[in-house]
Amino acid sequence: MKKYIMFIVAAASLAACNSNQQQSATEETTKESAVAVKTCTAEVMTIDLKETYTSEILPYKENDITPAAQGLHIDQIRFDVGDRVKEGEVLATLNRSSLKQLEINLATVEDSYNRMKPVHEAGGISDQQFIELENTLNLQKEMVDHMRKNSEIKSPITGVVTARNYENGDLFAGMPILHIMQINKLKVMANVSEQFYPNVKVGQPVEIHVDIFPGEVFEGKVSRINPSLDAATRTFGVEVTIPNTNERLRPGMYARATFNMGQRKAVMIDDVAVQKQAGSSERYVYVIKDGVANYRLVDDGRKIDGKVEIRKGLEAGEEIATTSFVRLMDGKAVEVVSE
Repeated sequence: MKKYIMFIVAAASLAACNSNQQQSATEETTKESAVAVKTCTAEVMTIDLKETYTSEILPYKENDITPAAQGLHIDQIRFDVGDRVKEGEVLATLNRSSLKQLEINLATVEDSYNRMKPVHEAGGISDQQFIELENTLNLQKEMVDHMRKNSEIKSPITGVVTARNYENGDLFAGMPILHIMQINKLKVMANVSEQFYPNVKVGQPVEIHVDIFPGEVFEGKVSRINPSLDAATRTFGVEVTIPNTNERLRPGMYARATFNMGQRKAVMIDDVAVQKQAGSSERYVYVIKDGVANYRLVDDGRKIDGKVEIRKGLEAGEEIATTSFVRLMDGKAVEVVSE
């Protein structure tokens, strides 16, 4: 009986030993199968709402230089492409033979009017006859004044000639004689998303970037806001004026206009933590909790300095995997390692 009891005790001790060894082996196996990951923490940050729109630099003002009447010969074009002109300066003169004939006709009508005026006052001609003569005189004056204005064509703006379509002696046939652009100030037109209509104000500063001057920022200001929206694109037009006193910028250059629409709070994580689901446009992360990776879909937003905004799917303070995505899956055991 005594031997039997000793046998049972020995068997129990052996079983306990084997159980401890199996538990130790299981823990070691679990530890070896856990995926080592590095992590970041989701945190609330204040971000600038900067929106960039591509555009083309335009002249601040531009004009086609065209006389009102066609069929006139061009006597002289005083400027060529690249020449600078001032507002009010005579750019071209047209043939004055038609003007001379009109001036002769005006002189004849004026002489008749002056001779008939005392006759009318003396009752020699009727009021109707004198009114007709007066109307004829006024019409001749308008015709002469119109022709004088068109015989000398003046510049409506200060700028530079960018096109010349005729030579001296050519017959004006409808195409503008010259084209002038004002470039000491320039502008860009941006089509801004409707959600930012309350954020854009006249006078608001705008950063202008051009590829020809990499890394350089040109300061512009909002000068005009279209009061209506485009129903098809859900955007509204914004004009941005750019000082260009040194004329480094030129019309036609490709530009990007960056608007600061204010600030707001956002949940941010390292951008490497967000992965794209294969075969779809969905984004996901692995949230690490209690040593386990949890697969979670997220809605990401703007990227800023290596961080990405998470608009939906995460809360501040949650720990997110940033490495070992190939080995991770939902429910996988993980071991968080430091850098």
